[in-house]
Amino acid sequence: MGRTTPWWLLALGLFSSLSAQAASPVWAVRGSHNVVYLAGSIHMLPPDDAALPPGFTRAYADSTRLVMEVDLAKLDPLEAMAWMMDHGTLPAGTKLRTVLGEQRYARVAAAAASVGLPAVGLDSLAPWVVGIEITEAAYEHQGFDAEQGVEEQLLRRAEADHKPTAGLETLPEELGGLTALSSEDQIRMLDQTVDELKDIKSEMAEVTGAWRQGDAARLAKLLSSEYDAFPSLYKPLVTDRNRRWLPQVEQLLGEKDNALVVVGALHLVGDGGLIEMLRKKGYSVTQLN
Repeated sequence: MGRTTPWWLLALGLFSSLSAQAASPVWAVRGSHNVVYLAGSIHMLPPDDAALPPGFTRAYADSTRLVMEVDLAKLDPLEAMAWMMDHGTLPAGTKLRTVLGEQRYARVAAAAASVGLPAVGLDSLAPWVVGIEITEAAYEHQGFDAEQGVEEQLLRRAEADHKPTAGLETLPEELGGLTALSSEDQIRMLDQTVDELKDIKSEMAEVTGAWRQGDAARLAKLLSSEYDAFPSLYKPLVTDRNRRWLPQVEQLLGEKDNALVVVGALHLVGDGGLIEMLRKKGYSVTQLN
């Protein structure tokens, strides 16, 4: 995941190139008999700038399995929609306008309209879902496409190569941290989403530049900046999930075959990231060029 939204909304990428000497946002972790590659993902990319850094190609070719946050090959869209309807809507008879108040609702409605979303379609949704909908539409408005994201590109390769896929968590596990947020934190998250719309293009350029260059320190700073004043969001979306994933990564490190694990870039870098956690446990972690 990254930033303030679930994995498919870390749609951060624009206009930058990779020099021959630059690192890739991919790390090799050595087990006793194998290597597990950890790759930081951008979940949406523009079609004209969708080429993956070379490290991805090397890691994919050297792996027998593709592991993602959620196994997209097995994700049923109808089941996902049903789950969202059960967990992402307001109680019967409650409207978003009532939850937000007139002033805040007008601001949210204007933000939604600016990216092509009619407010009436959002009025029965919980604030955290509204934030997701607006963010996703904003990225699409800027030309980003989930079909060009890292996971989707690698998944198409895996399906063509008959390479098995797996997930670190289910959709309910992934979004559970958002459903558990208090009403106040959900509204705060929505406010933050609206505040950031005007800067989305420049932020995309900065993050993707750091991603393509494999600049872990810069990525950590850029991706975690919004959480500094919002720790109640960072814990369920990043820290808690990393802790749940770590034993699964270690299990992969105990096997004989190599594996490629692809997760949102923020899950790898910075404090509490998987790379730091694995190094503290004594694993050798090397960044690919």
